[in-house]
Amino acid sequence: MSLRQTYTLWAPIYDRMLSRATRQARIANLETLPDLANQVIGLMGVGSGLDIELLPNHAPPRCCIGLDVTRAMLDRARPRAANAPCPVALVEGDAMNTPFADGVFDTVILHLILAVVPHPAAALAEASRLVKPGGQILIFDKFLRPGQNAWFRRAVSPLMGQLATRTDVEFEPLLGAHPELTLTRDVPLLAGGWFRGITLHKNKD
Repeated sequence: MSLRQTYTLWAPIYDRMLSRATRQARIANLETLPDLANQVIGLMGVGSGLDIELLPNHAPPRCCIGLDVTRAMLDRARPRAANAPCPVALVEGDAMNTPFADGVFDTVILHLILAVVPHPAAALAEASRLVKPGGQILIFDKFLRPGQNAWFRRAVSPLMGQLATRTDVEFEPLLGAHPELTLTRDVPLLAGGWFRGITLHKNKD
């Protein structure tokens, strides 16, 4: 089953499953962002728009573009986009291969997407391409650490990947492929540190 098909099935119950469970972690991660005024924000894997309603009202971005591969998810995001503190455009597309130009975003937000897509390395590479030099990538997701003894998560990951999300993704090897990105923050956010909040800054030329 493709990612689009899987999340089309999940769309009607996605908010009931994840909204309350992840809200405080999302807030904590987004609160680390600096003043977003006049910024162009990219929400890759925007889903039902749970992050849209958490964008700051006091200094909102100039605009936000939310991308998701699943039309059913985007349909659920539209009411949140309509009530956002800044203009929000919703685009159907693949976070691993987006239609956007190089360096179009000041900030790219990757919340619960790197462990979902079939090729997380491609999604991070695309985020790096999209963010301008001096910009940042904000990540909230579940990651194992290299060599971590998590046999059950590793064992069930092939099945879980078909149902919703992988459970064996390691972040450090992904980052190691990107010398243009500097890790400036890596903190536990949820589930005993399995879910982490990560900030990457793209080095200026």
